[in-house]
Order: sequence, then structure tokens, then C-alpha cells
Amino acid sequence: MPDTPAPVLRTEGLGKSFRGFQAVADVDLSVGEGTVHALVGPNGAGKTTLFNLLTGFLAPTEGRILFEGRDLTGAAPEQVARAGIARSFQITSLFEQQTCREHVELALQGSTSLGMRFWRSDKLLRRFRDEAQDLLEQVGLGRQAEVPAGVLPYGRKRALELALALALHPRLLLLDEPTAGMGAEDVERTVDLVRRVRAGRTVVLVEHNMRVVGSLSDRVTVLQRGRILVEGPYDEVRADPRVITAYLGESVA
Repeated sequence: MPDTPAPVLRTEGLGKSFRGFQAVADVDLSVGEGTVHALVGPNGAGKTTLFNLLTGFLAPTEGRILFEGRDLTGAAPEQVARAGIARSFQITSLFEQQTCREHVELALQGSTSLGMRFWRSDKLLRRFRDEAQDLLEQVGLGRQAEVPAGVLPYGRKRALELALALALHPRLLLLDEPTAGMGAEDVERTVDLVRRVRAGRTVVLVEHNMRVVGSLSDRVTVLQRGRILVEGPYDEVRADPRVITAYLGESVA
């Protein structure tokens, strides 16, 4: 039996309440280094709230978040990003008139000490051109480098957002519904893309498509009403009667 990877991300008793409503409660999560760890559950299970806690967009009510042994509890999003964690969002948010290359150049510059001084001179952006092109090649957008983001098909916009996340050079990548709203062809392309970009990093993904979860994940955590219901390898989780009853009955029928 292979050794269990050392945890790169851990939460201890993590919780978040909103005016008495407990959205996330007592979550002890352990994500092994170099693995793909899926979070599944129906709407309202707490998945996106948990993502927002992990990335600093929400402060926990209780508990701790540890990344590579460093306590990031309550850290701001920019501090989390500098620590080596990047995320994609469920809803695309791009500048429609900017090209794919310009998007990635800005993302690359944003992770340096140059900050937001890009507008002062095009020379500041040119220094990132080669790296931007390389990232676009990684996500299958090399030939669309000069195409405005607004004219890209939906699936290609999600690929561009992944390139933006990779521009932060993350060791931990959080993907929120990476295949949401996609047709079958784009889903398969995205699955292949995640397989490629996982090399050398850890991935946590929220995903409703259980075929995608089964194809990509090393471990699955099922959330119910903000709490962990079941956790384990996909085949074990898929066969658990509690999961079949609560979530997957229709998906695996």
C-alpha cells in the first residue's frame, strides 16, 4: 500500500457562522501534497464557503487553517496568494477588450514588486511576454494569445482564468466548479488540462460532475450542511450508502 502523502493543507475545527447560521462547522480537512482532492455536495453544503475561508475571502468564526505548517487563519487574500495558494472562481470575470496575453502579463506582474505600475509603460509588461505565452500554451491558448477575451467561447475563458491562477506560481491550486456550464467537449478538454497542470502542485476542486471527480481525484470529501459526512477514495465514497442517499443517487444511477 503506498504511503499517504504528507499534508500540505490542514484545517482544524474550522467553522463559519453568519448571524447564527452555521455554514461550515468543525471541519478537519487534510490535503496530501501532490494530490487532487475533491470537495462534493449539493448546493448549500458549504463548499464555496469553505473555499472562501481557505483563500482569505472570509474569516473563520472558529478553528485554524495551516498551509505547509504556516498558520494562515484570518490572513487576507493577498497574503494567502503570496503564501502559494491560488484559486479560480465559479463565475468568469475577465476584461473583454484585453487579449489573452495581456491578461496573463498583468497577472504575472501582479505577483511581483511592480504592483499596479503597469499603466506607466508598456515596457513593464513586455518583460513578461515570453512567460505569458508559455502559460497560454500550457492551457491550450497559445494560438489565441492576441484574441480579446470577450470573444472566447465559455470553455476557453475558463482556460484563461486557469492561466491567470497559474501565473501566481501556486503550490496549491483551488478550482471552484471548473467544468460548470460546459458541454461534453469542453469538459473533456478541462479534465485533460487539470491533469497537465497538476504536475508539481496540489489541487483542491469543487465539482458537481461526478465523472470528473472520479477521473481526477485521489481523495474525495463529501460535505453535508457544512460538515464532513464521508471522506476517502472516490470508489469508496461513491459506494457509501449515506452518500448515495444524500447526494449521488441520481448521478451514479
